[in-house]
Amino acid sequence: MNPSEESPLRRAERVYAAAADHFTRPALGFWDRYGEETVRRAGVHEGERVLDLCCGAGASVVPAAHAVGPSGRVVGVDIADPLLALARDRVARDGLTNTELVRADATDTGFADGSFDAVVCVFGVFFVADMPAFVSEMWRLVRPGGRLAITTWGPGWLEPASSIFWETVREVRPELHRAFNPWDEITTPDALAALLADGGVTAAETVPVAGRQPIDGPDDFWEIVLGSGLRATVDALDDAQREAVRGAVLDALRRDRVTEVGVDAVVAIATRPSP
Repeated sequence: MNPSEESPLRRAERVYAAAADHFTRPALGFWDRYGEETVRRAGVHEGERVLDLCCGAGASVVPAAHAVGPSGRVVGVDIADPLLALARDRVARDGLTNTELVRADATDTGFADGSFDAVVCVFGVFFVADMPAFVSEMWRLVRPGGRLAITTWGPGWLEPASSIFWETVREVRPELHRAFNPWDEITTPDALAALLADGGVTAAETVPVAGRQPIDGPDDFWEIVLGSGLRATVDALDDAQREAVRGAVLDALRRDRVTEVGVDAVVAIATRPSP
């Protein structure tokens, strides 16, 4: 299939199934940091029932499961089987028995209204064609008095290395330049608040969270490329193009002595009003 004919959700499935082979490398430690941060900000506590949509490799599933304890329940949903396999391994390693991991479309889970005390979605809302509808669906699943937590990337994700990557791609395959970067659509508190309002979510608090990811060398950035949404662009290159882009990017990072990249985020928390 031509990538342009894929639905955004199916493309995300394909890309992150491929990215799973690098997803848990140390250079991508920001997945776990923001998973834990989102769960903390959502106020998840003992005995609660939590739904984690677009749960990936378990970065927010695992801290949520620890927070709710044996009397609580966490359901993680993702469309990419290889990521769910990583999440299952993590759950098993931690001896968690209060967690269910399900392969499903996060926008159509079939759960009843108000089924969860907290619904979280970390770096997943931008992968669907109709983001307001997805937000509305998440909100439907939150019980009165429960919370919705959505985390997106902030401005300048992976800079300054990201610009180097995209400019190099432009030189090799111009049509791929920023052809798949949906995370850039909602990178400010105002933009995320507007999205939630469009989805019918009232009184959301949106806050920026500053973050930096150290890289020990240029190869660390390439690990991030292969374990993130940038993998879509790399996999669209042929072997020669891929090596050309990789070599040029690593040379530029080495020349510019890049030792860290930006991983700012925006977190939104909303409490559903009680009747």
